[in-house]
Amino acid sequence: MSRLAMLGGTPVRTKPFPSWPVFDRGEEEAVLEVLRSGEWWRYSYGQAVEPSAPGESLARSKVGEFQDAFAQRQGARYGVACSSGTAALEVSLKALGVGPGDEVIVPPYTFVATATAPLAVNAVPLFADIDCETFNLDPAALERAITPRTRAVIPVHFAGAAADMERILSIATRHGLFVIEDAAHGHGAAWQGKGLGSLGHVGTFSFQVSKNMTAGEGGLITTNHRDLAILCESYVWGGRKLGGAWYEHHRLGWNYRMTEFQGAILLQQLRRLDPQTTKRMENGLYLNRRLASLPGIQPLLVPAYATRHAFHIYVFRLEEAQFGVSRAVFLEALAMEGIPCTGGYAHPLYKNPMFLNQDFYPRGCPTSCNHYTGKIDYASFADLCPNAERACRKAVWLEHRLLLGGQDDMDDIVRAIEKIYHRREELSRMSNAR
Repeated sequence: MSRLAMLGGTPVRTKPFPSWPVFDRGEEEAVLEVLRSGEWWRYSYGQAVEPSAPGESLARSKVGEFQDAFAQRQGARYGVACSSGTAALEVSLKALGVGPGDEVIVPPYTFVATATAPLAVNAVPLFADIDCETFNLDPAALERAITPRTRAVIPVHFAGAAADMERILSIATRHGLFVIEDAAHGHGAAWQGKGLGSLGHVGTFSFQVSKNMTAGEGGLITTNHRDLAILCESYVWGGRKLGGAWYEHHRLGWNYRMTEFQGAILLQQLRRLDPQTTKRMENGLYLNRRLASLPGIQPLLVPAYATRHAFHIYVFRLEEAQFGVSRAVFLEALAMEGIPCTGGYAHPLYKNPMFLNQDFYPRGCPTSCNHYTGKIDYASFADLCPNAERACRKAVWLEHRLLLGGQDDMDDIVRAIEKIYHRREELSRMSNAR
């Protein structure tokens, strides 16, 4: 085994992995079509709001065409495009009637928007622990966290693997809770053959630049309920009513619209989704098989119900004592061998200063705005979420773009990790000498 690059040796890999985003003439021509048409916006300014409901969009609208096509791809009846995945979560909560004083249970190992969306509608986010094998919401922890104030749960399909939806939906039904699937990582993924985002009351997706489909930014809501889709559309569109007059606003809404440029790009991205998802899944499962035999390397479990895994992130746990190297040194050594990697979330969401200080509202907001949240000791969730704490100490993340390579690229990843393991004693001596 050759000398580690970190110690002056030659890296396992010097060529780049596939870049992201992926695009070709399809995106170029689609954007030019919109540019030259002068129709850069879904609606016609000053005219009545588009009379068709979500699922019945006008053929001229790229956004309408995309939201219908994506919803259908995920197995949902309706899609409502918006400006971001964060917006999709906020709009979904609002449309479901979640509001002041309601509790929304979320996992602590996720992007902050999953927990801040409830705050945006004056609801209260509470945290339930994750399963240590999948990093998805633990149904048992969810049930323990439910109180008489709980109104909704937001399971995150972390890294593109379906959460345990059978148990989550069963618990939600027994307690009368809304289920909002955060599928920001789940484009093209499925639970028991059913597309993510089609299982709960609503699903939410992100098209931010790091996601498996992207237009730089963008989001989308999926649902099987027509009235809910129409209400979400209204909230996205400034509170207007479908078929109503231009300056007629029926409820407090947002300007969370998607542009025709984004819709056009995402239609092109959608045509690549299936082959790219297949490639990522093949490579992710190949890495699981190859790495599982290495001491201290524990790939996340892919449950049988996760019938199609999007592998938005390839994740494994590094057990330092078994592997023989600290995670900090491992990450540095792996990067120097030519394998881009990170440790993921530095800490669970409840340890963010925003939650510890409860800095949720503008200064001078009356006590009535935040008297309920002020009673929550977010620091105490560290004792309730030991798996999330461990995940933040042990996880190693690889970007999904790496999984778009060939098997030789996956073999380079394995060789680099094996090299670090076989040279672990040298690394330990070096780190101790620092």
